[in-house]
Amino acid sequence: RSARGEKVLACTGTQRAHAALTRTLRPCAGKHFFATSGTEAVECALKTARMYTGRNKIVARYSSYHGSTAGSIAATSDYRRWFAEPLSKAGGVLHAPPAHCYQCPLKKDPKTCKLACLDYMEYMMENENPQDIAAVIVEPVVGTNGILVPPADYLPRLREYTRKHGILLIADEVMCGWGRVGEWFAVNAWNVTPDILVTAKGITSAMAPLGLVTTSRAIAAHFDDHIFSHGHTYEAHPLTLAPAVAAIDEYKRLNLIERSKSMGAKLGAALRKLADKHPSVGDVRGMGLFWAVELVKNRDTREPMNTAQDKVNRRPTVIDAVTADMMSRGVFCVGWISHLVIAPPLIIEDEHIEEAVAALDAALCIADRAVVAA
Repeated sequence: RSARGEKVLACTGTQRAHAALTRTLRPCAGKHFFATSGTEAVECALKTARMYTGRNKIVARYSSYHGSTAGSIAATSDYRRWFAEPLSKAGGVLHAPPAHCYQCPLKKDPKTCKLACLDYMEYMMENENPQDIAAVIVEPVVGTNGILVPPADYLPRLREYTRKHGILLIADEVMCGWGRVGEWFAVNAWNVTPDILVTAKGITSAMAPLGLVTTSRAIAAHFDDHIFSHGHTYEAHPLTLAPAVAAIDEYKRLNLIERSKSMGAKLGAALRKLADKHPSVGDVRGMGLFWAVELVKNRDTREPMNTAQDKVNRRPTVIDAVTADMMSRGVFCVGWISHLVIAPPLIIEDEHIEEAVAALDAALCIADRAVVAA
């Protein structure tokens, strides 16, 4: 076969992974590129978008994290990017407002704004010339920066705009994919099909270093007769692909996608009860087993307990005190500036939720003491 010019490099494990992922990722899947992390997968996605469209500009959003390599850190828009500039920042990236309805950067009321943040993004793209924009990259549900669930019409309308102008839509599902929000992938919740989907973490339950870029069939076909100028030594390594196949089998065997939805409803209800009890809790938001509890000094003003500058300058934060207290009670929780990121394993049981919420309930008394009058 090799003498006839056929490619015979794919091992059985690679073929099994391709087949399993194609079934799971429909209708997104055309072809897959396997990296060794989410960061590398995002880097590949951005390069792919530019190669396919022949355009340079990328539109990302504030309050999103996409990685730490040159292209992915340029698309990132939280304080982690600040330390990388200018050495690690690639050009051609623009940032639009996030869909952060509780702390709206445009000071709008989500009940009446009619997606003002998306209006602004479209305004940006119109004035940057849509024909120069290769892609828009979004976390469908923003991860570390607040578990920001978009309004119902947000992603469908963004998809419509990008399709109209030949702009690719990249869904970064490194955090929100693999059942985390009660769907295999977050875009499924809004029936949106991106041109490129990026994922990692849950693809192997984080037990092996694997990132994935999957493209539409149109993009895949383009590279049948165009050079794909990307690759690295350990791409599609069999030792990383085997756990992916096993993980997909376990997601299905344990019915973890539906379980995320049902257990997430219980978790969300328990967290909302804490908001009724603790004046420091400004907002509780999330879906599936992906939640945030945002702490504020005052509910009327919505002033956050701390800011990114506090983190950068290593000043003590209320959220760190809360998470430390929870840890002393045997519960680990991620704190991020002024909110808690609550993303338990999809196999969590009722008693685990009760234990974790009880620890949070006790720890929030620390935050309550930091509440101030308007």
